[in-house]
Amino acid sequence: MTSPASSRTARRSPRLPVLVTVAVLAALVIAFFIFSSLLTDYLWYQQLGFTGVLTTQWISRLVMFAVGFVAMAVPVYVSIEVAFRFRPVYAKLNSQLDRYQQVIEPLRRAVVIGVPVVLGLFAGLATSTQWQTVLEWINRTPFGQTDAQFGLDIGFYVFELPLYQAAVGFASAVVLIAGIAAVATSYLYGALRFTGREVRISKVARIQLAVTAAVYLLLQGVSLWLDQYATLSDGTNKLLTGATYTDVNAGIPGKQILAGIAVVVAILFVVTAVVGRWRLPVIGTAALIIISIIVGGIYPWIVQRFTVEPSERTVESPYIERNIQATREAYGVADVQEQTYDAKSDAEAGALAGDAVTTANIRIIDPALVTDAFAQLQQYRQYYSFPEQLAVDRYTIDGNVQDTVIAVRELNTSQLGNSATPYNTTFVYTHGYGVVAAYGNQRSADGQPVFLESGIPVTGALGDAGDYEPRIYFGQESPTYSIVGGTGQNDIELDYPSGSNDNGTNETTTFEGDGGPKLDNVFKKLIYAIKFQSEQIVLSDAVNDQSQILYDRDPTERVQKVAPYLTIDSAPYPSVVDGRVVWIVDGYTTTNEYPYSKPQALSDAIADTYNDRPVYASNNINYIRNSVKATVDAYDGSVKLYAWDTSDPILKTYQKIFPSTLSPLSDMSSELLQHVRYPQDMFKVQRAILGTYHVTDADSFYSSDDAWVTPNEPTSNAQNPPLQPPYYLTLQLPDQDPAFSIYSTYIPQQSGENARNVLTGYLAANADAGSTPGEISSDYGKLTLLALPRTDTLPGPGQVQNNFNTDTAVANQLALLTRGDTSVVRGNLLTLPVGGGLLYVQPIYVKSNSETSYPVLQRILVSFGDKIAFEDTLDGALDSLFGGNSGATAGDNGVPTTGDGSTDGGADSDATDGGATDGGTSTPDTGGTGTGTDNAALDQALADAQQALNDRAAAYADNDLVQAAEADARLQTALEDAVAASGQ
Repeated sequence: MTSPASSRTARRSPRLPVLVTVAVLAALVIAFFIFSSLLTDYLWYQQLGFTGVLTTQWISRLVMFAVGFVAMAVPVYVSIEVAFRFRPVYAKLNSQLDRYQQVIEPLRRAVVIGVPVVLGLFAGLATSTQWQTVLEWINRTPFGQTDAQFGLDIGFYVFELPLYQAAVGFASAVVLIAGIAAVATSYLYGALRFTGREVRISKVARIQLAVTAAVYLLLQGVSLWLDQYATLSDGTNKLLTGATYTDVNAGIPGKQILAGIAVVVAILFVVTAVVGRWRLPVIGTAALIIISIIVGGIYPWIVQRFTVEPSERTVESPYIERNIQATREAYGVADVQEQTYDAKSDAEAGALAGDAVTTANIRIIDPALVTDAFAQLQQYRQYYSFPEQLAVDRYTIDGNVQDTVIAVRELNTSQLGNSATPYNTTFVYTHGYGVVAAYGNQRSADGQPVFLESGIPVTGALGDAGDYEPRIYFGQESPTYSIVGGTGQNDIELDYPSGSNDNGTNETTTFEGDGGPKLDNVFKKLIYAIKFQSEQIVLSDAVNDQSQILYDRDPTERVQKVAPYLTIDSAPYPSVVDGRVVWIVDGYTTTNEYPYSKPQALSDAIADTYNDRPVYASNNINYIRNSVKATVDAYDGSVKLYAWDTSDPILKTYQKIFPSTLSPLSDMSSELLQHVRYPQDMFKVQRAILGTYHVTDADSFYSSDDAWVTPNEPTSNAQNPPLQPPYYLTLQLPDQDPAFSIYSTYIPQQSGENARNVLTGYLAANADAGSTPGEISSDYGKLTLLALPRTDTLPGPGQVQNNFNTDTAVANQLALLTRGDTSVVRGNLLTLPVGGGLLYVQPIYVKSNSETSYPVLQRILVSFGDKIAFEDTLDGALDSLFGGNSGATAGDNGVPTTGDGSTDGGADSDATDGGATDGGTSTPDTGGTGTGTDNAALDQALADAQQALNDRAAAYADNDLVQAAEADARLQTALEDAVAASGQ
């Protein structure tokens, strides 16, 4: 007779095959999704020619996963199995353990196998992420330099120590987990029993646990021994990074002593495994803990408190010198050329005669402000856009090197509106079109950029349509993916707009390059449809056997994927090179393991006006080299990596890991070399380090009496203003030839009421790599630090900006520019070492508040010493500042002036000073450019405005709000009169 339970089981059993089938199907679907993802990655790398990079990662990850899985699962399984197999057969268990056994015993085999497998999976996933550490160790390259403490090659700390520490840490975790599993199994099956205060343990359990403890302590001994080397890159809660006096005389010997004691205690555990007495290892363990407290904590505190602190400056001096030397070497600033620059403050006539090249190339076009001008004048259609920050490059035009502000006209599908259908965004709108470039040192009469390359189709000094490939399929704003190519018989890709109006026809094209994997079979279409979740890829008749799918199109992302060991510069820039538009991308090799070198967060170091500071910075480095220059073709996306710093050991190591992926320097064309520049992120990191480490004297370094910082952005109104960014300019440093360079300034590292915004240093790097194939100019990357005498009080950027803002004559003219529905926008404040002093230049833009407006360059503010000039053109401002004749000609010298108060009024206070104001205490001049005017009404209005400003300031000083309001009213009336008079 069938029992009810058997009947229920029989009724449920038909559902089991269904559940199994569903589970199998689900597993197959998941497996197919994983497979399709891997295959699309493979096809992407295969098309680029970097398949070896992907397969190397796959193989190394799989091997590391297998190692981690086996290394965790096998010891844990063996530990559980040994404890179970040699359990006491007739052990008397309490009732609670009997119940535990009844619950666990039916599942014992599953637990014995399942627990190690699960732990092995987690361990395998963890170890697979260490593939780079292992490959670096296998292919390590010596640095050829040794550390100051142990005399070991730097490569030991960069390539070997991280692996040894990771391996010991992983092994310790495995042994600890295996020991816990053995204790649990022994307790559950009676090999380990607690009866009151007595602990009973079987012989096999004793041997197993004692040996496990011995292995664990041996590993801790090895870990302690390795920790002494790790001290050399530790900077936590210490005066400096690296081993200090206390570390060398207490910490490192203490770690060595503890490592030896750990080995002795491990031996005692082995003895216990043999003789069965636990007293010795227990005493040894207690002694280890006590000694570790004394040797690892108390004794170093005594040395620090009673030996170091009373004479810290003297005692730590040798270790500070180690830190200084290592840090300067690790960041590539050891050879910085420092020279005293005794800057003049008198703006004498003809002072710029010896700086003609610098003066002619002063950039008055702010690449962060002319984006809207580029958009309004060169965008043409809503589906094009320009980046917020344009790039600065240089081109040889008519035999002269010309600094330019440059950008590419990229596709922006988010502005298509109702036209943003899946078909259009996938097959029609596929690429941007053309390069737009403007002279950096010129402006038109109405304040617009002067373009040297523009239009659709493109024309200009860089080449006309047909001279180079203008289509931008790969850029920073390219669509997520596009499907292009085909037979070419039916062009459907919009190439560029044409026709005389919006109803005109558009030119179409078909992509003819090799830019992405081909969709030449149904299977490829299917896996990409899954990847991008679009049925269009499978169903659309626009896809044929010749179609290609373009994705991962950002140049930074493409370089990062083919060179995963590189840190990529935040500012790739486009250049027209050898008939192509290419993105030039800088790649860095970095580490945080360089002994004695000061670490810093890379994201913090590069944060400024154009790079936001992250909330949490975790990318610490203490070594950096610009080892790779990369290019990404804007048309077909092809990536080329060039070995730039071939002396870098990290790069040499990765050349062994990924052979044949890097091209030699000799493969770079002359034209490409001319557009390579010193990378800005590298320069930012170096300027942050040199703010402190320009000091090489240990005593001065300890006192921080000459520490500098980068000034804040002077035009920022933020509560926490960002740092001023470095700028690219063609300039001539003292005793050097003119060169395309990148520079930044320094002010004292002070805070609070005593902080001074005076200039203390000027750092510049030669950014011109030359033009000889296979050779880098000997001056490229040369760092020059102009140190101003401490007795000088030359104003820094913040103080100069304040002088501009508070100068009454300048304020009057700005008030005239801010009339009606317009506002004034201050451009980047440049600092140039010319005329034996420091010249500040700031373009002033005027922007209408209407929706479609863009800033127009109207005036130029300049300052030298304590004098200020404010004119229509830079050329006029320099002449006005330097006694009527600066001795040199600026790039905008041919710009005509209108002669009315809105564009030709100066900020001049004294005709004998050539139209300059002195310290912001001047009164408005009657002349627009220092030459005088016959407009008496305008003169009177400006005088009334000045008087109203003075009266208002006096009223606020006396806290007389009534008089202040009355002065405001008079000021408004005077400005209205001035506006009316300027039209006479």
